[in-house]
Amino acid sequence: MSQPKTENIKVVVRCRPLSEKEIKRGNFEIIRMDPSKNTVYLIKKPDDQEPKSFLFNSVYPNSADQQFIYDDCARPIIDSVLEGYNGTIFAYGQTGTGKTYTMEGIINSEKDKGIILHAFDHIFAHISGVKNIQFLVRASYLQIYMEDVCDLLGDPSKKLHVRQLDSGITVVGLSSHIVKNPKEITDLLLKGAKNRTTGATAMNQQSSRSHSVFTIIIEQQEEDGRTKMGKLNLVDLAGSERLGKTEATGQRAKEGAKINQSLLALGNVISALVTGSKHVAYRDSKLTQLLQDSLGGN
Repeated sequence: MSQPKTENIKVVVRCRPLSEKEIKRGNFEIIRMDPSKNTVYLIKKPDDQEPKSFLFNSVYPNSADQQFIYDDCARPIIDSVLEGYNGTIFAYGQTGTGKTYTMEGIINSEKDKGIILHAFDHIFAHISGVKNIQFLVRASYLQIYMEDVCDLLGDPSKKLHVRQLDSGITVVGLSSHIVKNPKEITDLLLKGAKNRTTGATAMNQQSSRSHSVFTIIIEQQEEDGRTKMGKLNLVDLAGSERLGKTEATGQRAKEGAKINQSLLALGNVISALVTGSKHVAYRDSKLTQLLQDSLGGN
C-alpha cells in the first residue's frame, strides 16, 4: 500500500480462518498474531515454544471484520487521494488465501463488502459533504492476463498497449467512465468482473488467473480556479502458485508461470523502493509499469 505521508510503502497482514477442507484434513493453524506488537508468529507444531516472528506495519487476526480492515489500513490512503495524492492498495498472497474477499468481498452484504466497495462509499460521502468545490470522478477497469492488458469495460479480447507519455503511463484505448454515485461505480465493477479471467485449480475452484486494476481518478476545481487530482489504484492480484500444490498443467501451468513472474517483478520494485535503490525496474512487468506513478509517488 502506498501513502504520501510517513512511509511510502506499508505492509499489513491479514490471516484467514481454516477452510472446511483444511479442517477435515486435520490441519492446524500455524499462524499466531499479536496486533499489539504488529507481529506474526509462525509455528511448526501446536506447542511450539520458539516460533519464528515477523514484524509488519499492522497485523489482523481472522476475527478482524471487513469494516475494521478498511478503517485501519485503507481509509487513510483514500483520504490522501482526496487531497490530491496518488495511492495504491493491493492484496498479495498465495492463491486461495482470500485476496478477492478482502478487496471486493460480497457486494450485496454490508457486513462482508470489501475495501473497494468501502472506498466507493467513502469517496462519494466526502464529495457530498464538500461545498464550493467541483468534483469529476472517472473510473476504468483493466486486467493483465499472460502479460496482455485488456479493458474489462470495453472489448476484453482486444490487447491494449502501455505507453510512457509526457503525462505519465497511459494505456492506449482504455475506456474511462464518469461516475456520480456509489451505485454507478459499483455497476462498473460488476460489469468488469464478469469479463475477468478465472479458472479452477486444486487449491481454489474460482482462482483469479489475471491481475485486475480498478482505477479511480478524482479531479477537483476550487472557486478560485485551483485544481488538484488524485489517482487511486485498487488492485486484486492473482495468487502466487506452486505447481505441486495447484496441480496445474497445460494452460493453467503457463498462467501460473506468468503470474509468478509478474509478482516477482512487483516484489523487486517494492524492495528497491524500500531500500532506496537508484534503479527501480518498473519495466520488468506490465503490472509494475501501470503502478509506477502510485508506487513511486507523484
